[in-house]
Amino acid sequence: MTLRAIPLLVMDGNAKEAIQFYEKELDAKVISIQTYREIPEFPGMTFLEKIMDLVAHARLQVGETDLILYDSPGFPLHKGNQIFLTTNEVGETKRIYEALQHGGWVNGPLEETSFTPAQANVTDKFGVTFTIVTDPHF
Repeated sequence: MTLRAIPLLVMDGNAKEAIQFYEKELDAKVISIQTYREIPEFPGMTFLEKIMDLVAHARLQVGETDLILYDSPGFPLHKGNQIFLTTNEVGETKRIYEALQHGGWVNGPLEETSFTPAQANVTDKFGVTFTIVTDPHF
């Protein structure tokens, strides 16, 4: 089992600007970037035209550290205290999802998406929000 904790930045429509800034000022390398237009819709979620060109998921490498960014698709924006956790096993993603919700709350249920077999979003009892994703490729 592999587990990685990655800083997660949820932006308010300015993720592209932030990426350019981090490329210039931190010598960040863009590993991947997708807009909402480039991904299939999540089950039960219709993307509005006004967000289609916003960043749905970007991964940067800053030195030896990865950084995940995305623009909030209209959900209430929670700044600070966010971590992106990746595991390489669905069972481990489920275990972490279930453990973190004790005393906390679920923002997004554990579900399969177009890019992962399991993803969830939970805020723990300390107010830290975790996006938990299975990435079988790492």
